[in-house]
Amino acid sequence: MNRIEEFVQKNQVLILDGAMATELEGKGLDLNDALWSAKVLAEHPEVIEQVHYEYFLAGADCAMTASYQATIDGFLKKGYTLSQAENFITDSVKIAAKARDRFWQDPKNREGRPYPLIVAAVGPYGAYLADGSEYRGDYDVSETELMDFHRRRMQLLLEAGADVLACETVPCLFEAQAMAKTVGEFQDALCWVSFSCNSEDTICDGTSIAVCAAAMDVFDQVVAVGINCTPPHLLPSLIRQVKTGTKKPIAVYPNSGEIYDPVTKTWMGTSQGKGFTLASKSWYEAGARLIGGCCRTTPADIAQVYGWVKELR
Repeated sequence: MNRIEEFVQKNQVLILDGAMATELEGKGLDLNDALWSAKVLAEHPEVIEQVHYEYFLAGADCAMTASYQATIDGFLKKGYTLSQAENFITDSVKIAAKARDRFWQDPKNREGRPYPLIVAAVGPYGAYLADGSEYRGDYDVSETELMDFHRRRMQLLLEAGADVLACETVPCLFEAQAMAKTVGEFQDALCWVSFSCNSEDTICDGTSIAVCAAAMDVFDQVVAVGINCTPPHLLPSLIRQVKTGTKKPIAVYPNSGEIYDPVTKTWMGTSQGKGFTLASKSWYEAGARLIGGCCRTTPADIAQVYGWVKELR
């Protein structure tokens, strides 16, 4: 049994955190940049630590690092050196661990809480391109190129002490398989693979989520399969579809339901649902065991998940 399965078996649910970028913007930082939240690793790491800490206080069982868009190529394009780029990626794990240590040192915080995990976010190739292709998966690169792109970042995150990698917002099965194969190059490394979806049964490139789940089922080091950065109303159907393809734990962390415009880099519409309490309970009942939020979600949303999970435990 792997670490994620053990955590879920003992604690019923692994409560993920919510959006990093939303909280950083709420604290007055401008993320209108190709590096997005990764630029804050270079400029204001202390603010990232505070966001992690606030999610722990809200009830999160893990900190998902601010490395989603932190790539070596991305930092180099912004004029940073290779050494700086690698240090920023490593720092994303150290910052999360520092927030965890700060949270855990208070005995009041530890009451009834499992020791939190550090989950290192690994965004898709399209996130580096910063052209919206992370929601389409239509970039024209080979499997070898994708593996070369992701390998060093994964290595740095693992060596810095991440408990698990979150290969997330993956828009196409081709890249998911490349990412899973790359993780397999690192002995004892664990990851989950989470897809972005655009319907009740397909990921963003149009592939059936059930087919994707079955494809991930063959990778031993993929310890969960999930859906993220997807409107919440699509999740119940998607969870049921994932269950037909894998027996691995299912992760869900949707966005707020608003629509992102990658050209203007703005969100439109209003958030959906009746709040995270009822919605997240329905995801659990459908079969999800790793539950949190993605873009535009907040510590208040995660606190709602913690409220009912605490009773479940």
